[in-house]
Amino acid sequence: MKEFIGAHFIYTYDNGWEYELYVKNENTIDYRIHSGMVGGRWVRDQKVDLVQLADDVYKISWTEPTGTDVCLNIMPEQKKLHGVIFFPKWVHEHPEITVCFQNDFINVMHESRLKYETYPKYVVPEFATITFAKNEGVNNEKVIAVAPYKGMTDDIRSGKLLFL
Repeated sequence: MKEFIGAHFIYTYDNGWEYELYVKNENTIDYRIHSGMVGGRWVRDQKVDLVQLADDVYKISWTEPTGTDVCLNIMPEQKKLHGVIFFPKWVHEHPEITVCFQNDFINVMHESRLKYETYPKYVVPEFATITFAKNEGVNNEKVIAVAPYKGMTDDIRSGKLLFL
């Protein structure tokens, strides 16, 4: 998995939602959500389970403080990804609560899990196309360091936004 650790991806789900993921190390990711139901949300130091299933097939799974469960199967060489997001009912009904830098609002996420209903889950299974991939090195704190902004993914793809 050496070549996968440090990977930085931008991908667009078939439903049009655009996400960004940085595999910070063997058990931590950072990510930004650029569009979709929770577009504008970003997270650092999310603990994950990361495994290599086969050559060029990796699986990353985690549970967020919101109660959202995520499982991504990533095939970098094929520029493909399949993700399943299991949003709690409260996130589906009140996504605006989660659109923030989550690390500063963990208590709000926990309070919302108690205040609102979590079931039934809103399940989003989608294929995605990887539109950017680069290895930025392990534990590079500059990759996901600011909030997403309109046009950010284009800036990253064009090289205008670098993470040295």
